[in-house]
Amino acid sequence: MNTMHVFKFGGASVKDAQGVRNVATVLNQTQETNLVIVISAMGKTTNALEGVVACYFNEPTKLKQAIEAIKAYHWAICQELFTDTNQLVFSHLQELITALSSFLQTNKSTNKAYVYDQVVGYGELLSTTIVSTYLTQKSIQNTWIDIRTCIVTDSSFRDARVNWQTTKQHIVKNIAPKGITITQGFLAAEASNNFTTTLGREGSDYTAAILAYCLDAAGVTIWKDVPGVLNADPRYFNTTRLLKHISYREAIELAFYGASVIHPKTLQPLQKKEIPLFVKSFYDPLSPGTCVGKGVTLDPKTACFILKKEQILLSLSSLDFSFMVEKNISDVFTLLDTYKMKVSLIQNSAISFSVVIDDAYHNLDSLLSSLRAAFRVSWNENVTLYTIRHASSKDVKSLIQNKKVLLKQESRETIQVVIKD
Repeated sequence: MNTMHVFKFGGASVKDAQGVRNVATVLNQTQETNLVIVISAMGKTTNALEGVVACYFNEPTKLKQAIEAIKAYHWAICQELFTDTNQLVFSHLQELITALSSFLQTNKSTNKAYVYDQVVGYGELLSTTIVSTYLTQKSIQNTWIDIRTCIVTDSSFRDARVNWQTTKQHIVKNIAPKGITITQGFLAAEASNNFTTTLGREGSDYTAAILAYCLDAAGVTIWKDVPGVLNADPRYFNTTRLLKHISYREAIELAFYGASVIHPKTLQPLQKKEIPLFVKSFYDPLSPGTCVGKGVTLDPKTACFILKKEQILLSLSSLDFSFMVEKNISDVFTLLDTYKMKVSLIQNSAISFSVVIDDAYHNLDSLLSSLRAAFRVSWNENVTLYTIRHASSKDVKSLIQNKKVLLKQESRETIQVVIKD
């Protein structure tokens, strides 16, 4: 029986010096000795590095200032954690900042996705350097590993696909089965030139799952600022319940519909090897939290509410009022794919086709222009999509009370309602 576990700490859990100290507290309380610890960039550092990329392409005069702000943020955390400013950690951080600046000075590529991946990766390199050094200072021995020597991908920058066979060989070779290893989430490297790639936003959870799968780990724990997976987002719902257990299948369904606690790609590799996933609070490390694994669908059996704001409801019909047949729908999906629209709901009748989309890349005007060539088009922007799993009629009634419902769709376990804000 493998005793190796994978822990993942997100950006919110290491956003300041207290957060870094708390990582040591969690390790001391859980008493796990054979661990791979995956750490995200601190706080909003990924956003700040995206700002660096934006400056590089659009406002080069602000570039130096943007990099300095990132350095100052990490420096301040280190000054709180390490009393001796001569410590090696400061020179390591400076080396990383210098390497970032140097890349931007010498880069000749105009491929924004490539530049993005080379730049944003510094967030995880900075955070893991700080956490690893702090744990050593606290007598928690650990080995720092560059995850880019382990996870190998293709060159689809910003959303790279993993080469599982090579990745497994590298992980087994580079990561010791005993002791504590600290590494980065989100990052990988492509095979041909060893350039940094990233696994998509929120990809650190996926990193933890990749490591667990390749190491046959006993479990993965994602540490968050919530007690576990709740049945609704407490920012929008007054009463929420902690879900103690969720089956893999149910968790994949919830993730598909937009529940933000678990990244969709994270669950598949864990399910293949039946590795349990725990979501726990880093404020209360010994509480059970939520377990995603084999067995009961949902405990407690309760309605789960997922809310997606700022969606677009698009309704199409053919110009000559003929049936919306497979060829029409295929053409629509080709355009949705071309303009990178994420589809959340589909509904069609004999002469109309409705779809709820998320315009993350701001391509709506181009999409509408292309659609108008073949279809009558109407749309509503800024609608909210509610998805309710395992709902009672009472749950639905209270949700839509006094709201303008534009579309409703119901299946055995899922009800989706589009509401105009």
